[in-house]
Amino acid sequence: MKWLLSANGRTREFGPTEVPTLTFADHERAAEHFWSVMADRGARFLPERLAPVFFSTLMESIAGRGDPAARRAGLVVLGRLYRRLGLYPHHGAVIAAALVDTVRRFAGESWKPELANIWEQGCLRVWRSAGQSAGMLGDGPQVTFGVVESVVSACEGVAVVTVRPVRRLRYTPGDAMPVCSPRLPGRWRWLSPANAPRPDGTVEFHIRAVPGGAVSPVFVGQVAVGELLWLGPACEVGLSLPAGDADLLLVAGGTGWAPLRALVEQIAASPVRRRVTVVVGSRTLWDLYDAAVLTTLRQVHGDWLSVVLAFSDDGDVDPAAQGGLVGVVLFHYVPGQAVLVCGPPQLIEEARTWLPIGGVDPGDLHLAVTFRHAFDAALWASRQRTATSTATSTVGEASGGEGGDRRPEEAS
Repeated sequence: MKWLLSANGRTREFGPTEVPTLTFADHERAAEHFWSVMADRGARFLPERLAPVFFSTLMESIAGRGDPAARRAGLVVLGRLYRRLGLYPHHGAVIAAALVDTVRRFAGESWKPELANIWEQGCLRVWRSAGQSAGMLGDGPQVTFGVVESVVSACEGVAVVTVRPVRRLRYTPGDAMPVCSPRLPGRWRWLSPANAPRPDGTVEFHIRAVPGGAVSPVFVGQVAVGELLWLGPACEVGLSLPAGDADLLLVAGGTGWAPLRALVEQIAASPVRRRVTVVVGSRTLWDLYDAAVLTTLRQVHGDWLSVVLAFSDDGDVDPAAQGGLVGVVLFHYVPGQAVLVCGPPQLIEEARTWLPIGGVDPGDLHLAVTFRHAFDAALWASRQRTATSTATSTVGEASGGEGGDRRPEEAS
């Protein structure tokens, strides 16, 4: 497997330090060397099977590639490994030494002695951030692996990927988790399970290939049945089912439908009955990728579930279904409903601005985290600190296993 931090010797800014981007011809060999160097130095805390995950995520974090959501996903993975392996700040020294040795070995002619200090300081800075992440996350679901069971093209540019984890994942409908393909080691993206926990343990992800994205086109166009995926710990991202029995208005743009579909499944299995209106927005009819499931849900649960479609750029559909998503939401909103919104950043920002102006109580408005704003990220961090270590939908303990500048479901 090939892993490229970049195609040339340019540098990328990492905090106050510039970290050179180097090319590795063989990621697996580099990860193996990294693990061997640490083992030779007596640092045997890292299981060999986790070495590629740990090494590649550390390297990507030092390079600082990706948008804020992607970088946060990598730190969540490092933080959970930090916690799981029982690590401390002083372990950073041996990790940094092994990393510098690996970079020196595989950088070839591009290596210069002065780069050693840059890589070392970059590693130590990331390690401090990983320790902070570990403290924030506490105990919970671990990093694990899953095998791809199916890849279905739902519509042009959207794939439904079903994964069977090596052990059952622990998550609550509405959560998101970092997911990575070894085809692009260390390039984590937030994805939300599109189903409530199933008896067979499988998890379904909905992924849209973002034009110009580095990661999502790989998930949609290259990942195949039988391949391994790396699965990070599930995190609360603002879409958990509100307590009580208030009626719900679920608003989905694009693949933002995935976590909301999991919520509908959770509600269907709950003894607490509440009315739910789902508003799904799409640019055209051809971009609506999960129509069959929407139809089935409406037929099976029509006594409490209503489904509304909104098409922003399709003059051929019923005029009643034409219009911007936020306007349609306000038309169907009933005071007292809890409103949950998931979709691309533009939708989240429009909902944040216009729904309260349109009469939605800000206390009833729940928006998916995008990590675009400092307050958004701080609120997410607060949720992780206050989250309980178990959830009512827990189905088992996980085993130590897109995107652009987007909220979790719009992977890059």
